Amino acid sequence: MKKIAMFTMGTRGDIQPYIYLSSELIKNGYDVTLGSHPCWRKLVEESNIHFEPVGPDIEIEKEAAIIRGKTSNPAISMLRMMKFVFNIIQNSTKEVYELCKDKDLIIVTHSQMGATEAEALGIPRINVTLQKEMIAEKLKPQSFISKLIADIIGKQVAKPYNKIRKIYGLKPIKTSDEIISSNLNLIPISKYVLKRNPYWEKQHVLTGYWYKKEENFKPDEKLSKFLFNGDRPVLLSLGAMSFEEKSEKEKLDMFVNAFEKLGFRAIIQGFQKTLQDYKLPSTMISCGSVPHSFLFSQCLFVIHHCGFGTSAATMIYGIPSIPIPHVLDQMGFAIQLYEANVATKPLKSKDLSENSICEALLEMKNTYQEKKKNAEIISSKIKSEGGVEEAVRLIEKEMNK
Repeated sequence: MKKIAMFTMGTRGDIQPYIYLSSELIKNGYDVTLGSHPCWRKLVEESNIHFEPVGPDIEIEKEAAIIRGKTSNPAISMLRMMKFVFNIIQNSTKEVYELCKDKDLIIVTHSQMGATEAEALGIPRINVTLQKEMIAEKLKPQSFISKLIADIIGKQVAKPYNKIRKIYGLKPIKTSDEIISSNLNLIPISKYVLKRNPYWEKQHVLTGYWYKKEENFKPDEKLSKFLFNGDRPVLLSLGAMSFEEKSEKEKLDMFVNAFEKLGFRAIIQGFQKTLQDYKLPSTMISCGSVPHSFLFSQCLFVIHHCGFGTSAATMIYGIPSIPIPHVLDQMGFAIQLYEANVATKPLKSKDLSENSICEALLEMKNTYQEKKKNAEIISSKIKSEGGVEEAVRLIEKEMNK
């Protein structure tokens, strides 16, 4: 049985795609190890995947909330998060190196963990990229200025990886592109959502989204009763953006007041600290972790932070959305949804107010039928792709060369 390992850092949305991929690889007879923050052990092991803790034992969503709370500027927030993650990657390299030993393949996730360690051990690797902006347009003619800018940015991004390369006596790289596999880079996004860039090299392949329907999920009595007794609700699901370092009553008030003003019922995920002493109207309910495959099918539309996983789920399950991105990569996914006409114009988190939320809700209300129809059409096409199965087929083809 061939052994595969992959390692990833970040919030639930950063690990979920690799849980889907690991499950499909195991189904096809591979021995898979998935390494991440210790806090994700239960999530991974519930899918019958071998888990290995990597890095410090921290509440990653709490840490992300603290970093997010320090600035409303998406670029600065993104840079701070990258610095935080890079530090974990550098400090975890010895653990990753040991876990890579005796493996037949390392799947290098979007965090690039395992790339250098696999190279040092001489183990084949392939990559996964979630953000199209991270793929170099190598086939595009470049001016001197654009090449200079790309080189400057590339060198800055390469710096933390060169610190790891130095440990293993590997030559430094000039740009982060050099640690992306020249054989296969999987992009788990649908071709019906993202058009393949003609300036990408051939190893960059759009597979379609990776997902799995939770067939056996049954909601608790409170949620079942709420869904049964009224119109379809709006879902407010801001991911790590609603994982508070402290109570954020003012922010929750904005949403609750806007929903009441325009007559929407709502389900609220997150805001756990705020909700401990907060009385929601009878037209609203809070809920914990519920599979997207169930919850999205019950709701009118979703208001979300535009992380990779939630953005993908809106397309997979055919539900329109109001995007509220906070960091730059989320803005990229928000624009994808907006350009596909399945979402309203992105509402930046720094511009949040009761009035701006009401405006977004009215935009959704006035264009809902068109956006819902578009979302359902794209959903149908996505489900015909079999994204995770296609990814495994490509991995097997690469391993059998």
